[in-house]
Formats: sequence, structure tokens, C-alpha cells
Amino acid sequence: MKNRICELLGIKYPVFQGAMAWLSDGALAAAVSNAGGLGIIAGGNAEGHIIREEIRKAKALTDKPFGVNIMLLSPYKDEVIEVVLEEKVAMVTTGAGNPGKYIERFHQAGIKVFPVIPSVALAKKMEKLGADGVIAEGNEAGGHIGKLSSMVLTPQVCDALSIPVVMAGGIGDHRGVDAAFILGAEGVQLGTYFILADECRAHENYKTMVEKAGDLDTTVTGRFTGHPVQVLRNKLTRRFEELEKNGGTLEDYEALGRGSLYQSVILGDLEKGSFMAGQIAGLVSKRGTCSELMAHLLKDVKSIQ
Repeated sequence: MKNRICELLGIKYPVFQGAMAWLSDGALAAAVSNAGGLGIIAGGNAEGHIIREEIRKAKALTDKPFGVNIMLLSPYKDEVIEVVLEEKVAMVTTGAGNPGKYIERFHQAGIKVFPVIPSVALAKKMEKLGADGVIAEGNEAGGHIGKLSSMVLTPQVCDALSIPVVMAGGIGDHRGVDAAFILGAEGVQLGTYFILADECRAHENYKTMVEKAGDLDTTVTGRFTGHPVQVLRNKLTRRFEELEKNGGTLEDYEALGRGSLYQSVILGDLEKGSFMAGQIAGLVSKRGTCSELMAHLLKDVKSIQ
């Protein structure tokens, strides 16, 4: 299709798979890319050699373009950036910081840059610094979130920029894809939707929580820390809420959450795990391979046929 994002990245469909810590590994990224979208490996707080392993795993599974998300607050960001440059992935997305000083180096290596942005001001700054596009992520998304909803953020960002915009947050079926394009986006990013993919490493308990979630089954924890996170409700989220009400410190909060992603993704611990998911979890129930999920997502889409 003639779409700036597809042409820029060499992909069939303008559908990105969201970078979800511990979930978005090389296998999932490769499967989404093989399905015609753009798979993205989540850097999270992983060390460089771990990301290199995931990149090479993806390369062994696909000859299609895929990306890596770099969390700029990670203590290992510099070594991850060097790995990405050496491995020459197709693109990077960035979050939790300003990638401005790295953009030229990425471009010199032939790597496209799509920062994740929560505001118009930051989107404008990214365009000025040379970003190839931006991902406008609304507060419906899972994991770390900003203040504005996708419905509010996306059209304002689209009006303000000349580079392509990808909408993220609150998309779980063809209606969400069409809505994104109507709002001015040229691509979409879905995370929660792909948790139910066969190729996603999420523990069965994690997948079942997403599959059975209702419209009010997500909550936001950690607002007082300045880094709010959207997750599915469970015993851990209730403990977070109690901690906030009782005046817990940032250190108390970090101690309670330490290791909680491993507990959810790998062990499936329903009490100690942090099950990150977007508000759209209440609509997500389709299981299958990434190819089947991609076909299901786009079957009735009118905007990108």
C-alpha cells in the first residue's frame, strides 16, 4: 500500500507491535514482522548482550524489518544503543527521555527513529531534532503512561507535525485502526492485543487475565512517583494503593514492585506479579498466531485497504 510509514520502513501494513518489557522478545517481534507488521523488541532495563541475543534471534526467524525500543532511563542505555548500531536494525523507538543526541548516529547507520511522545510539545521537538516519525501514545495504553488520551493527543500531534504519526493506546480491533486513521495517524501500535499471540512468551495466567478482563479491570498505580503505570487489577495493585494511602515512600514503592514483571510474565504469579495491560484489555480476547491476529485485526479495516 502507498503509505509513508510502509514505504519508509519497508513493511506491508502500518501496524507496530508495542514494546512490552519481558514480553516483546525476538520471537514475538519476528512473528509480527513476518505477518506484515513491524515487530519491536523491548529493551527495558536489559543489558546490551541480552538485546543482542534477542536481535539475532529475530534475524534468524525473519528477513523482514523489525525494531528495538530503547528506554532512555535504563542504566544500560548506552551499551544497548551501541548494540543496535552494530546490528543495524531497521528502526528504533525510544521512551522515557530525549533521544536527540543519538538521532544522527542512528541515521548514519541507516536506522529510522520513532520516539514515543505523550504531548504536542515533545512531538514538535522530536521533529525538529530529525525524527522520522513519532508514536503518539495515549493514557489508555498499558505500562507507563502520560496524561492525555489517544483521542485527544493524536489529532493535535498530527496537526502539528509534517512527519508521520503512529497512534498507540486503546486499539484492539478494526474500529480502533480506522479511528486512528480518521484522527490523522498513518499507523497504529498495539501491545495488549499481541499478548494473546501464540508466539508471545507471556505465562498462561497472564494471557487468561487479559482474555477475561472487563472494561474496568485495569488500574493506574504509582501516580505519586511521577511514573504512573497501567496494569490489570490484582492483589499487588491493592497493596500499591494501600501503600499510597498510608504515605509510603518511593523506596517502599520500588521495593514492593521489584521483580514483579518477572513474577507475572515468567511465573504467572497472580498475587505478586505486575500484569501490565492497556484499558483495551476488556475488548481483547482473540487468540492465535501473529499472522492470524494480524488478519483478524485488518479484515474489516476500511482505512488502509
